[in-house]
Amino acid sequence: MEIKIVNKTQHELPSYATPSSAGMDLRAEIQQPITLEPLERAVVKTGLFIELPVGYEAQVRPRSGLAAKNGVTVLNAPGTIDADYRGEIGVILVNLSNDRFTIENGMRIAQLVIAAHEHISWKQVSELSDSDRGTGGFGSTGTK
Repeated sequence: MEIKIVNKTQHELPSYATPSSAGMDLRAEIQQPITLEPLERAVVKTGLFIELPVGYEAQVRPRSGLAAKNGVTVLNAPGTIDADYRGEIGVILVNLSNDRFTIENGMRIAQLVIAAHEHISWKQVSELSDSDRGTGGFGSTGTK
């Protein structure tokens, strides 16, 4: 599948690191470094604009290395880019560590995953069918 993209950066287009990769790295497109203090957040621009076909979304997800090594993650993970959005892709990053973190131009800051989705219609009923789990909530399917 081909998706239209406008790249207003000097960086290469997002690409898959391996043949089995689900996500492509997004890079910061910023004029000056952005320093995030502990618990501070910022919208970091990417300089990328995309045109998705109807029935698809782009999911902005954290980079595991950035989160594990630096405590920096995507605040609204996964962020959703709808098929009718034509603006610049921005990434809401938050610093959950106790240390300052500086974002530089070209730094890999998030992953982009393209996914198909369905539109549904609701069927209102007075009760639902039984299941093995029933009304068990968080953690109700796990074992110790």
